[in-house]
Amino acid sequence: MNDMNAQQLTLDGLAPRKRKRRAPAQRKVAAENPIAQVVLDVQATHLGRSFDYLVEERFSETAQPGVMVRVRFGGRLVDGIVWGRVAASDTPRSALRFIERVASPHVLVSAAMRDDVTRIAEAYGGTRANILRLAVPPRVARVDDEQRFAARGRWIGSHGTPAIRQHSLEQGFAAIQRAYDGSAALRAGIEGRAFAAFVMDARPGAAVWADDAAWMIADAIAAGKPCAVVLPGMRQCDDLASALQRYGLRRFAPDGSSRGGYSGDFVVLAAGLPPAERYRAYLAAATGQVGCVIGLRAAMYAPIESAGLFMVVDDAAYQQADGMMPYAQARGVMRLRAESHHGVFVALSFARSALSQWETGDETTVTPVSGPSMAMSLLPTARRDDMPWIRWLNREELARLADPSIGARVPHTAVATLSAALQTGPVLLSIPADGISEALSCAACHAQARCAKCTGPLERVGDGVPRCRWCAAAAVGWTCPHCGGERMRVVRVGAAGTARELAGLFRGVPVVMSSPSQPRGIVEFVDDSPRIVIATPGAEPRVIATRAARTSRAQPEPAGPAPGRSPAHEPDAGERTADMPERGEYRAVAILDAWTSLYAPGVDARADTLTAWMRAMSLCAPRSRGGQGLILGECDRYVAQALMLWDSSSLAARELAERRETGMPPICSVACVWGRRDAVMAALDEIGVLHGDWAELQIDGEPMPGLLGPVPIPPPVTVSARELESTADRVKALVRVPVKRRAELARRLQTTVARHVASRHPGELRFQVDPKDLI
Repeated sequence: MNDMNAQQLTLDGLAPRKRKRRAPAQRKVAAENPIAQVVLDVQATHLGRSFDYLVEERFSETAQPGVMVRVRFGGRLVDGIVWGRVAASDTPRSALRFIERVASPHVLVSAAMRDDVTRIAEAYGGTRANILRLAVPPRVARVDDEQRFAARGRWIGSHGTPAIRQHSLEQGFAAIQRAYDGSAALRAGIEGRAFAAFVMDARPGAAVWADDAAWMIADAIAAGKPCAVVLPGMRQCDDLASALQRYGLRRFAPDGSSRGGYSGDFVVLAAGLPPAERYRAYLAAATGQVGCVIGLRAAMYAPIESAGLFMVVDDAAYQQADGMMPYAQARGVMRLRAESHHGVFVALSFARSALSQWETGDETTVTPVSGPSMAMSLLPTARRDDMPWIRWLNREELARLADPSIGARVPHTAVATLSAALQTGPVLLSIPADGISEALSCAACHAQARCAKCTGPLERVGDGVPRCRWCAAAAVGWTCPHCGGERMRVVRVGAAGTARELAGLFRGVPVVMSSPSQPRGIVEFVDDSPRIVIATPGAEPRVIATRAARTSRAQPEPAGPAPGRSPAHEPDAGERTADMPERGEYRAVAILDAWTSLYAPGVDARADTLTAWMRAMSLCAPRSRGGQGLILGECDRYVAQALMLWDSSSLAARELAERRETGMPPICSVACVWGRRDAVMAALDEIGVLHGDWAELQIDGEPMPGLLGPVPIPPPVTVSARELESTADRVKALVRVPVKRRAELARRLQTTVARHVASRHPGELRFQVDPKDLI
């Protein structure tokens, strides 16, 4: 047999079948508006537009604007949001593809939300896909199945407006009225239908800020308005959720029905939630099942419509800045959405930011993310009655008191005060961040140790070598430029070291350490028995009042609510539930190592320090019940005075004056541009900051350079060997323009980066408008 004619032998019945080629399925185009404009989940800047796809007749009813679909793009299936339906397309019909399927039956992005996404993307120089990636959580199919079997009800509709306890609502407003000047304007703004903006200073007292925020939410819901609240952390979310329950509002949770439905009045939304919970929370707001969304940074994209309440708490906190392109700020997003919906914007914070102070002035320039606001400052009587007696035990004060332990970390005066407070309850000692890095200062003159190459702050990392925080250069042969000293000292002491030091001062007293870096982690609650609590900023345990403490505190004050605690803080006995323990208070709060705040980097260092200290002091009992606060160590006198008077506007006004002299935001608009040196320099030249119209700006008639830098920066922490070449010679520059040209700055930067990516030029190139950290 010839090899060319050889055949493979097969057994009967096992011969390969000849498959017939199937004819392509015939798809019928929708009769009405057959073209769907889809925004794809593609993050490339130069692809930040919508793409046209054909809609089949079978998807004509479901593929509506705002629905998630699956389409083919570049040889792969990607998700997308239908942005609109039109009758014709500029693309030839032969080049159009069909939508593969409709992923979700629900309208996830409403018409108002689509308008908000477009505005936010334009304000920060991003694309709609950048915002949708952060706003719309990944779909979970089983959650969509739950909706089919659950009761279909709207927040305002068949279910009606939630039943707000009117008695608690009036008590809450009485507390606001007692503490703030302008409370009537705040209530009129919340209940009205015109845009209004407020900058509100938080009152002292354990979670009293949550009571005030809960009243504003309850009043808005009673007026038929939706609400969105952005908070800096989950602990603040829990505080606000407990306060909302005191007004009769229920958290979105299983309703116990056999159909597996969920019901409630408010929902918690955060990117750190499990995928199913996050998608369920977003879907509850998008479909109108709840009218109030509280949560972390993800809540700034809550799908709410109409004239609602948009609130941000601690707007200057670093958690409020998004870490992904376009790096939007929660404060700017919430104000933009409030104005576009003719709603109410409220910035509630312990320490007023420089931007908030600038908005309350007479020279505010309107931008898409900022504008004039009304200040809600505390009345002098509210400060006097609600805050503890705060003293600053610096060298001058200790010398006046003839304290022989001047220079000690915990002087004798502080030991005597804390010992007396421990006789009746717990005391809190707030220490600086308990991390693995250590800031350094000169051992002789205590000036901050800075890099001789780029003047960045030095720190000692895990290998023990002092390095620059900005350029990562090792500090070899370092000498102090102030005194010529050659030795450095560590300026941070951890929680464990503090506990060992205090063990000799307060013998036999239990010590509780609350810090993310400690074995027990963050301690959520402690009882009000005598103990020492050592905590880092943001990890302070809440005090739970025991029955004996509640009785003793209630006996001397039978005529009215306790000073420092709003009437809404004390619900009726019948309203209090098992999961709502009564809040207690520390007898004394001490800020240890206050001098380390002098070495904190960042343009908002003083405001961040004051926020952390005020948050700790708010947990202390008021002076009417013997509460005392101590600031131990040298620190900025403006920060200390603002804390002792509980008046953050004084520090914010000082910050604003200094920034006017140096040309820092918010006096001007700023953007950071970073990446490989050649790409950054080319981008700066293209937007006109090197030799163009932005090379110089005028501030109060004084010319200032529009460009600061560039300065070298280290490669990303997550850089891989493949990316090492593209991140070599990495620099960052700061672009400054007049405030009225902020929108143009974002537009120019977006166009430049899109052109850089589309032309496939090598090297990293990124930018951020309104950054929290300038360098």
